[in-house]
Amino acid sequence: MSPKISVMLVDDHAVVRAGYRLLLAETGNIEVACEASRGEEACQYYLDYRPTVTVMDLNLPGLGGLAALRRLIHRDPAARVLIFSIHDELVYVARALEAGAKGYLSKSCAPELLVEAVVRLARGETFLEARIARKLARQNLSTSQRRMALDVLSAREFEIFCLLAKGYSTREAAEELRLGFKTVANYATLIKDKLNVNTTAELVRLAYQHGLMVP
Repeated sequence: MSPKISVMLVDDHAVVRAGYRLLLAETGNIEVACEASRGEEACQYYLDYRPTVTVMDLNLPGLGGLAALRRLIHRDPAARVLIFSIHDELVYVARALEAGAKGYLSKSCAPELLVEAVVRLARGETFLEARIARKLARQNLSTSQRRMALDVLSAREFEIFCLLAKGYSTREAAEELRLGFKTVANYATLIKDKLNVNTTAELVRLAYQHGLMVP
């Protein structure tokens, strides 16, 4: 009998994690070893439990999903991380894969795809939702062509940029990410400096240009 696949679930919503846990448990050969609601917890729990596969959301309070992914991969380059996110825009997918994720699913996918992705990653394979894989294939850009203006942003700056571009005020973005208002305000200033823009309208334009928002 093959050993069970151990999984760490990383999502800040307890109800969502409970749904994942029930879905994975139905297979009989997957067990949830631990759960985390913040990026910092995920990095610590990974070292404590050494799960076979980590299923991680990108929208996390505190450290944030992308930053947590980078830190986790830095600590263990062999870590098998599946990003499971509401975001299916290519800029998110590209950033996650470049940071070391082995798979990417959108939360709008069929439930059975989560099970399939976990099993595939446990085997040492990679897994991309077919719709996302097709979008990447259609893009068909070289590495040099894909270097976009947003690449100058750190993981945290990118998260704040996306919220501001979607209409969040600085205070709302701080509440969403559970950061201090002054911290986010400083990030917002730094983001505008890096992107050479002065207004939120210009941030929105950049977001459209890079496929982060649908007109």
